[in-house]
Amino acid sequence: MNVQHTPIRAMETPMPREAGSGWHAQIPDDKAMLRAARDLTKDIADHRADIYWADMIGSALVGYGSLAGAILVDSSLAAIALGVLSVLALYRALLFIHEISHFRNGALPGFRTAWNVFVGVPMLTPSFMYEQVHTLHHKRTQYGTIQDPEYLPLALMKPWSLPVFVLIALLAPAALLLRFAVLVPLGAIIPPIRQLTWQRLSALAINPDFRRRPPEGDLPRRVLILETAGMLWSWALIASVFAFGWKPLLVAFAVASVVAVLNQLRTLVAHLWENEGEAMTVTAQFLDSVNVPPPGRIAELWAPVGLRYHALHHLMPSMPYHSLPEAHRRLVAHLDLDSSYHGANHAGMGVLVSRIARNTMRSRG
Repeated sequence: MNVQHTPIRAMETPMPREAGSGWHAQIPDDKAMLRAARDLTKDIADHRADIYWADMIGSALVGYGSLAGAILVDSSLAAIALGVLSVLALYRALLFIHEISHFRNGALPGFRTAWNVFVGVPMLTPSFMYEQVHTLHHKRTQYGTIQDPEYLPLALMKPWSLPVFVLIALLAPAALLLRFAVLVPLGAIIPPIRQLTWQRLSALAINPDFRRRPPEGDLPRRVLILETAGMLWSWALIASVFAFGWKPLLVAFAVASVVAVLNQLRTLVAHLWENEGEAMTVTAQFLDSVNVPPPGRIAELWAPVGLRYHALHHLMPSMPYHSLPEAHRRLVAHLDLDSSYHGANHAGMGVLVSRIARNTMRSRG
């Protein structure tokens, strides 16, 4: 769909972009961009059930089917190819947790429950680990501050912090298995373990100082159900070794570990990570976030389910993932070249990793 609009000139704002320069505090809100984002996308704000259900279930079925193939085939080359397919499909299915965390007003009834059955519990990452957590990352006064569970000033840290940040994700499957198989039942009888598990091991957060608050609303009941299901599933995984040997579990762990690393790589380039802890305007938050729009296609593999438009998502958190490409096209067509909107568009993962790595070198000492 091509939409023609008369371009509006956004304010010209000087934006020094060297990490550690405090450039975020100097950026006022680009009201023309914010108004355009609001006004040009009202007609594409509904969640389409046909897209969500087909995409999620299809990705899960391809992921589990190729995982089974990787376990059963004798050819190492075929097993690797099927394993790669399983990683990409299950990764896509898993990232619907991000959409679920933004559902409001009863959007897509039954989808969250189905996702937990097909994806969340089997991958030991149920939806409660993102619900009432991810939305803190979108709070105007908390983004990029010590209260943000999903922010670290990686560009201002030591160079060795980047590979450590990515590679530590290899341990995620083992940590999740330990959480559900051991800590959940222990926490049921030892309150301090329960408190520690909830505060430190119940959120998909990267900020080590983040402590999760008690769940609110209808979440406590859902947590009880999903933790019980996760505990039983984790025991079944462990018991499967005695029934089927080590190979199925080790292959599944290998796939899950690569999924976790891929997600950590995506997280590494989801923002520029250049904020020093101060509160930021919406436009500053947008410019510290990343879009990787077409024409490149590979970003759809490492940032699926709309996450290649992560900066745009920060402008419109409730916009369904399937509408973000059209929203991007409309804004690019509508806003002049000096708009702040174009400052969040980047060429790809390699460029972004290089930028963050260079900034860590500048920040040493």
